[in-house]
Amino acid sequence: MLFLEDGSQVGLLSAGCLEAHLSSFVPEIVATGRSRSFVFDMQSPELLSWGEDTGCGGVIHIIMEPIDAAFADHLSTLKHYLYQPTEVLLVKRFDADGSVADYCFLTKDGHRFGEWRGDFPQTLLNLLSSELEHNGKSGMRVVPSLQSEVFVHLYYPKPRLILIGAGPDARPVAALAAAAGFSVTVSDWRAALCDRRYFPDAETILVGFPEEAAPLLPSTPYDYAVVMTRNMERDRQWVRLLAGRPLRYLGIMGAKSRTERLLADVPVPMKVHYPVGLAIGAEGPEEIAVSIAAELIQVHGKTRKQEPVAHETE
Repeated sequence: MLFLEDGSQVGLLSAGCLEAHLSSFVPEIVATGRSRSFVFDMQSPELLSWGEDTGCGGVIHIIMEPIDAAFADHLSTLKHYLYQPTEVLLVKRFDADGSVADYCFLTKDGHRFGEWRGDFPQTLLNLLSSELEHNGKSGMRVVPSLQSEVFVHLYYPKPRLILIGAGPDARPVAALAAAAGFSVTVSDWRAALCDRRYFPDAETILVGFPEEAAPLLPSTPYDYAVVMTRNMERDRQWVRLLAGRPLRYLGIMGAKSRTERLLADVPVPMKVHYPVGLAIGAEGPEEIAVSIAAELIQVHGKTRKQEPVAHETE
């Protein structure tokens, strides 16, 4: 999370039991320009345990770092690569007092940037491939050549939702997906529906017929698409255009029988989710939007855990 000098905060580390305590150290860290480590034992019955006899459970290790001009510049470079999109590995090395001694960002194509003194061991260069292969979680790794541990974190590009159809029922889907961390792109041929007032959280709004808009939407394995124009022929055109793309998810709004007719002459070499969304008994645009957002989150979560994904149409 981010602490700003005016006292405001962006993001959360917990449900609130740690943030107030950590915020009191912001002036010191800004003044000294040095990072600081903290360890919170949430297993003991103390004030930080919300008053529970056994605490919240677990031990939390936290590093607070000042963001100076150099670090801010490196974070901007990180953002640039994630928008490419490409994965980026962060490696941090610590001093004996727990402060950050060096850090380095490593991209999939081998580009390095950051503040790292001395040689960068081959072991760390190999670490990115290993983390990508095993979908490694953030944490400490032993590096024998450094005779120490390092902290690693793998940044993944932000998933994008391509929302085909800008009708009233698409608006809550876009809002919930954006709130859940998806970059949202909306496309429709009806200009009156593609109003920024209806999709304030969308990063991109494309007006055009399928054959006009599709070339403007290059796809990546981090893309999720939901087709919901409510127009049978437009839906069929879009599914045909999306079928050969490396999408992570493809969902189609509408009854099962309608979608089966739509897919009858459109071969799709991936799993198609229909009716789109989780079966939670949703009724009305808002509840259906919740079911769609929940399914997007579910598929995204399985992807991060590298659970198997079926490829047959259901």
